[in-house]
Amino acid sequence: MTTIELAKNFRSPAFPGSYFLSFEGIEGAGKSTQIVKVRDFLEDKGFRVIVLREPGGTTFGEKLRQAILNSTHPIHPVAELHLFASSRAQLLTEVTLKELETPNTVVIYDRYLDSTLAYQGKARNLGFDTILKTHQSFPLNLTPHLTFYLRIPADLSHSRQKMRNAPKDYFEKQGQGFYDNLVAGYDEAAELFSDRILTLNGNQSVDKVFEEIKAPLENLILDQNQRPEN
Repeated sequence: MTTIELAKNFRSPAFPGSYFLSFEGIEGAGKSTQIVKVRDFLEDKGFRVIVLREPGGTTFGEKLRQAILNSTHPIHPVAELHLFASSRAQLLTEVTLKELETPNTVVIYDRYLDSTLAYQGKARNLGFDTILKTHQSFPLNLTPHLTFYLRIPADLSHSRQKMRNAPKDYFEKQGQGFYDNLVAGYDEAAELFSDRILTLNGNQSVDKVFEEIKAPLENLILDQNQRPEN
């Protein structure tokens, strides 16, 4: 199967009135800030909002997160892929799908499949096909209804990380070439899944980025036919 054929096997969860969103981008892109703004915006509209992170979100997933991000030894790219996929499958079945059964619920992920495509598929050279083949079975073939990709260049990511002056995790310690490949990987993922991934300029002001998020978000879930009671 071609990459495009593999991508066609993915679908969004079907729970009327509930939605699955994700935010993507390299470190320092501003995902956390925009997730908070979107959460507050949706809650003001009467939605029940649940924010989850990858890897993590479950007891199993959080243990995997610590094992990966705190590792002081190289992890084989195939091992990285399957660790992230394992955490993802558990989070989808244990939390996400159960929560989406409740009407007017929005589940927001901080990172999802597109991070795996960028990190392991592109930057670790496993290739998109390897990632997509690993995700062909349910529930890993589920994708968000809408993904916001906050795009920034690698040098801006590094400068923002320096401003934070926080300890670097396993992936943040990688060099410039790794981050350049991450940006390229995200760009390729955005092209492959152009029907759900919206690319935004993360170098704009926080308010400007949020304004560009609001319109497609409203088009997806805040139309008059599906607006919850306030």
